[in-house]
Amino acid sequence: MPEPTVLIADDDAQIRELLTLYFRKEGFTVATAADGAETIIKVQQLNPNLLILDLMMPVLDGLEACRQIRKFSAVPIIMLTALSDDEERITGLDSGADDYVGKPFNPREVVARGKAVLRRQTAAKQQPENREVLRFSELEINLGEYRATVGGKEVSLTAKEMELLWHMASHAGRVFSREQLLESVWGYSYCGDTRTVDTHIKRIRQKLSAEENNQWDIKTVWGVGYKFEVKS
Repeated sequence: MPEPTVLIADDDAQIRELLTLYFRKEGFTVATAADGAETIIKVQQLNPNLLILDLMMPVLDGLEACRQIRKFSAVPIIMLTALSDDEERITGLDSGADDYVGKPFNPREVVARGKAVLRRQTAAKQQPENREVLRFSELEINLGEYRATVGGKEVSLTAKEMELLWHMASHAGRVFSREQLLESVWGYSYCGDTRTVDTHIKRIRQKLSAEENNQWDIKTVWGVGYKFEVKS
């Protein structure tokens, strides 16, 4: 198998060098960028398997770079942030990032999170054909191709949005707590705010644009969590 490519985007040269060292030790091909504009160009050129994106960068900050990248790519994005304000971190997720890691960070944790994303994608693509496509009224979820369609029109979902939707839809009717979803979908011991799940659910709902007359919906179960509901 070819080595996965990670693009490390940070204006701090020491951080780029540190993460490059750790990712290369784990068998990754590494590319780097020092500002948001360069990051967008390199995502277009290299089509990396993973993007590590700093929130605070010159030319274009990480939030705007993330928004622009999401217009043409579903590459998994792990955002690095030195901000302590949870609302700012949630804003990063809302811009299209799949996850965030606070600075200062343990480089091994960043690598572990990146590898977890890629493992889940590989496992999804190796599933038998009859297990990688879910079909509901006006909704098709194809995990093997990381593609969803509503009414025959393709919906652009990030990797984590796709995995979260698949996990819930493949267990239709089951109620999941936020902690259960973090453990099952993110695939590691998660130390962040459980509002990460809320943000992803919000984005999925917006992108699917579920109508009241649809035969399916993502329902909030107050005080517990969420479920994918198929109406009778």
